[in-house]
Amino acid sequence: MPGPFIVGYDGSPAATRALEFAVTQAAAAGLGIVLVHVLEWSPYSFLSREELEERHMRRKEELARAEVAVLAPAMDRMKDRGVAITPVIRYGHSAEILSDCARDEAASQIIVGRDGAGGLSARIFGSTAATLVQIAPVPCTIVP
Repeated sequence: MPGPFIVGYDGSPAATRALEFAVTQAAAAGLGIVLVHVLEWSPYSFLSREELEERHMRRKEELARAEVAVLAPAMDRMKDRGVAITPVIRYGHSAEILSDCARDEAASQIIVGRDGAGGLSARIFGSTAATLVQIAPVPCTIVP
């Protein structure tokens, strides 16, 4: 039996298009969606104990904000579409976290939006979509 779709979601118009696409496809296939919001966060090993405690508090605040400001509105908009959606918030690099979630959930595919932003930084550092296509354990759909 196919697994759920993993949808990378950050509240942007591109992510909203990806979610709309995923919900339509999931409804047709009788599958669920794992809606994943990734908070980019790089670990630092050189922080003092007080800095680590402060950082831990900020992480809790960010998680709560992300749930209320990003995922809850999306879940609310999709609640009557007949698709089970499970929200997930994680810290780390977006492509890696989406790939990890796909493995953990035995997903059938990953769906993300493409925002069209390019430029020098995307060419040097790479975009989430480009990295995802290279490392994902399942097929990826990039929604324009």
